[in-house]
Amino acid sequence: MARTKEQTLAWLRTIAGELATATLQRLDETLSWYGEMPPGRRSAVGLVAQAGIRSFISWYDDPRSTPWIASDVFGTAPRELLRSVSLTQTLQLIRVTVEVVEERVSSGTGDSLREPILLYSREIAFAAADVYARAAEARGLWDARLEALVVDSILTGEADDQLPSRIAALGWHGHGEVAVLVGTTPPMLDVDQLRRTARHLAADVLIGVQGNRLVLVIGRAGDGNGRGIGRADDGNGRGIGRADDGSQPSIGRAGPSREDEGGERTEPASFLEIARHLEGGFGEGHVVLGHAVPDLVEASRSARAALAGFAVVRAWRRAPRPVLADDLLPERAFAGDPLARTTLIERVYRPLRDHPGELLGTLWTYLDNGRSLEATARELFIHPNTVRYRLKRISELIGRDVTATREALVLHAALILGVVGEPPTLRRRSARP
Repeated sequence: MARTKEQTLAWLRTIAGELATATLQRLDETLSWYGEMPPGRRSAVGLVAQAGIRSFISWYDDPRSTPWIASDVFGTAPRELLRSVSLTQTLQLIRVTVEVVEERVSSGTGDSLREPILLYSREIAFAAADVYARAAEARGLWDARLEALVVDSILTGEADDQLPSRIAALGWHGHGEVAVLVGTTPPMLDVDQLRRTARHLAADVLIGVQGNRLVLVIGRAGDGNGRGIGRADDGNGRGIGRADDGSQPSIGRAGPSREDEGGERTEPASFLEIARHLEGGFGEGHVVLGHAVPDLVEASRSARAALAGFAVVRAWRRAPRPVLADDLLPERAFAGDPLARTTLIERVYRPLRDHPGELLGTLWTYLDNGRSLEATARELFIHPNTVRYRLKRISELIGRDVTATREALVLHAALILGVVGEPPTLRRRSARP
């Protein structure tokens, strides 16, 4: 004899506790993540399952109550549960609950409740998806604002004690060295493509847009063996030397990273390689990469160098894209960047000045004579081969190719700044051989 709707409702209310117990037992048997949860969260999941069963009974009594499903079922869940249980796990929870209810109800009433159960499971699944979609949207907006705040703090150098916690809240995966990449904002910025490209290179990025300026804070992990961190190469065979502060190596060696026979990356990509892959996401114009710093908290140093280089990069007509901020030291120094002035003096002028040989005088003469070996040899009364030997010693000492065309500007600027900054007694002695 078929039951009336009122009799079915009364029976459902009678077995509601039994259904909840059977559901929790099934969850423990079939879902490994449920068994690994702390007791407090397991209890919260049980409350959600019980609320779902009660909500089904209420919905069966009045199907027009569909709009209240989300609040009835998920309103009992604590906020931390919604953050710790993924949408996939929630759907698994719904499936197990529906299976248990369907098995028990079918044994007691036949197939009369099968269709209502299927309809309700559809509604509850859509309600769950709506809850998670709203949470993701809110989290996305919050993450975007927090990311903009972190990038702004890095650019202004106003890092405080809260910066590490903000970085952690963003889910920053990079650890180890960090560098800042600056360029123009494209008309249509594809943030997701930038992040996918960075992930492919085992890197992470923070993205900040400031008007027509796009800033990427790039982080990657060191390989633990020091590879890819020493001297750099700018793609033309020239070494880059040390970082702007004179203490840290600037950029890892450029070019493709090593791969094993299966094509898998065996060491992290250099920042210059990462920048070359990311520069397509920038607008037209120059892209400048700052030097590497030990961690994200110190990224403001790299940002200052990148911003200073970006402000003057137009003065170098043949600047590559991307270009290292360290390769723009003369332009930055001419524009009044104190960090660039100090770097040129510390890297080039003082090592030559303090060397016991005639390297400083030889370099002065070489540059004054238009980089002519013969003219330099005649003025110094030495053989051209001696000039070549001294120039080789200079290149080894300062880590730059003295004979390169671009390096002539860098070296001449370093010598001028060094002499100008010396006391008068040393200035006369250093100005000429």
